[in-house]
Amino acid sequence: MKPSWTAEILTKPPLIAPARQFTYPQQIAGEEDALARGALQLMVRPATGGAFLATCALGFTDPTMPTGIFPCPRPQEMCAVAGGYAYIVDTTHPESCTHIAMKPVVEVRVIEKENPEEQNLLLFTGFHTIIAWGEQGHAWQTSKLSWEGLRITNIEGNTLHGFGWNLMTDKEVAFSVDLLTGQHQGGSFPPPPGNQKS
Repeated sequence: MKPSWTAEILTKPPLIAPARQFTYPQQIAGEEDALARGALQLMVRPATGGAFLATCALGFTDPTMPTGIFPCPRPQEMCAVAGGYAYIVDTTHPESCTHIAMKPVVEVRVIEKENPEEQNLLLFTGFHTIIAWGEQGHAWQTSKLSWEGLRITNIEGNTLHGFGWNLMTDKEVAFSVDLLTGQHQGGSFPPPPGNQKS
């Protein structure tokens, strides 16, 4: 995945701010105080349209929550993660932003396809489920895999392997997820009937 943009994390506001400035999340009920927790500021330079300043509200101030910039399957899209809140920004239309529903995102993985049968994905891991973002946007979300906490161990072809915690046995249980569909086997919860995408 080769982005068509560049971006840098700012440690302080720029001396000369660009004309275009955007704040994420946009007006969302319940997120009115998000910026009070702090923000990740980015200077973004898309392939066209000129630079812009992106201010991404922190989800959580816990330093263990991820913060960073990640490429997306679509070259013009950028993923900014700020304290466990993930934002997908179309750098050619930065007024357009998708706030990933998972709160918090505890890990982000970039999956680049190695053969035509695979697909480029951005994986967001939470405490209970995994969300995949693909070239067409939201690709899938697993059903619940763990009572609390997921650990991804490896990826082989189109299969992701990991462990989730089972409250009843107080043990980790292995699971696997099909990266094409989001359907899973194993884990702390049985797959839904017919193993349909939830």
